[in-house]
Amino acid sequence: MSIPQQGGGPIERFEQLAEYIESGCKPKDDWRIGTEHEKFGYCKDTLKPLPYDGPRSIKAMLEGLRDRFGWTPVYEQDNIIGLTFPDGSNVSLEPGGQLELSGAPLESIHQTCDEVNEHLREVQTVAEEIGARFIGLGAAPIWRHEDMPMMPKGRYRLMTDYMGKVGTHGTQMMYRTCTVQVNLDFASEADMVQKMRVALSIQPVATALFANSPFFEGKVNGHKSWRSRIWRSLDDARTGMLPFFFEDGMGFQRYVDYVLDVPMYFVYRDGKYINALGQSFRDFLKGELPALPGEKPTLSDWADHLTTVFPEARVKKYIEMRGADGGPWRRLCALPALWVGLLYDQTALDAAWDLAKGWDAETREALRVAASVDGLQGEAAGIKLLDLAREVVAIAEDGLKARAMPGASGMIPNEVHFLDALKESVASGMAPADELLEKYYGEWDGDLSRVYAEYSY
Repeated sequence: MSIPQQGGGPIERFEQLAEYIESGCKPKDDWRIGTEHEKFGYCKDTLKPLPYDGPRSIKAMLEGLRDRFGWTPVYEQDNIIGLTFPDGSNVSLEPGGQLELSGAPLESIHQTCDEVNEHLREVQTVAEEIGARFIGLGAAPIWRHEDMPMMPKGRYRLMTDYMGKVGTHGTQMMYRTCTVQVNLDFASEADMVQKMRVALSIQPVATALFANSPFFEGKVNGHKSWRSRIWRSLDDARTGMLPFFFEDGMGFQRYVDYVLDVPMYFVYRDGKYINALGQSFRDFLKGELPALPGEKPTLSDWADHLTTVFPEARVKKYIEMRGADGGPWRRLCALPALWVGLLYDQTALDAAWDLAKGWDAETREALRVAASVDGLQGEAAGIKLLDLAREVVAIAEDGLKARAMPGASGMIPNEVHFLDALKESVASGMAPADELLEKYYGEWDGDLSRVYAEYSY
């Protein structure tokens, strides 16, 4: 979750909204990779989630990372709520205390994987000192809503109140899910549209390959990705597969129109979140926002509003892939490998679009549902997700070979080996959720607490 920024004069022209997104266009040589991943922290002895405050807490984690590894703290009111580093990376908190690394924009998956590894080593070091551990799963396997702390962020207080009014699963998403994402660049409006069409169409494959949340509230929940299931009952105004992206005339302005139709959450002023729940950014542009009468938005207000839409793939000044469950260490490098392979080589991008271009909105949505329920065993409209995943991973592999981005030593010629975990999944037909269920019904004999010992970082 990005840290809000303030500044800039009021928006004077409607065109500035689309121009803001368009300003993200970059020549191919400047394309970068930004990986984000979340994980649950818990107390080693009780297996309960870390509270915000106290000797064994999220606050202690942030202070430990600050003091031991030179991160700069970010405060809201007097509470430490994040960390930044000069390279552009930051550590932030999801509502239930999930610790998120938003990585620096880097050139290769070798670099982004090194960054993830370094971050997890730092987290392990501090966690060990305070008696905590972290685990990568798509959803909290045992904890209930009342077990979860709330991080001291005004944005989350507002969102929590609103979620119950617009869907049935919003607070589950906020407090008890984790994801891994990758953020990628585009060269032009046409490139953004093609990449988003592929991203939205193929997102169910990522959901299936990374499915890792078959448990919830101590029970098998009937889904390979409960996290993906949650997103389908959250807030229809701001989630989903964006069918309009596949219509003629799609471009930056059409995306702006969509975001403007999404009700607001807040306005950030002087370090505080002002409640604008359900209000209209269109009214804000006219100086008629009830929350701030007479005031017009700045571009930083627009940037904040762009972060309050949650489709399966999202456009800001870059594209975010949002379909994957959080997971084991090696899959944190596999997700960027998958999407970089598909989107950063034009031949691979065209091949991926050839796979998907004949699908209609109903097919894309049916694949999304099938991925959340059955993972790689899912099927919709005559399409088997395992067969599709096999083709997609092969295209990504070709794309990474064509990129030919060597490791720092030059000994590793490309980034293909980062796909190994996914190649194993398509060979076996098993995603992480399938392995978890096999253990649950087998050697764990239904004792779900064993997930902590075996799957923590």
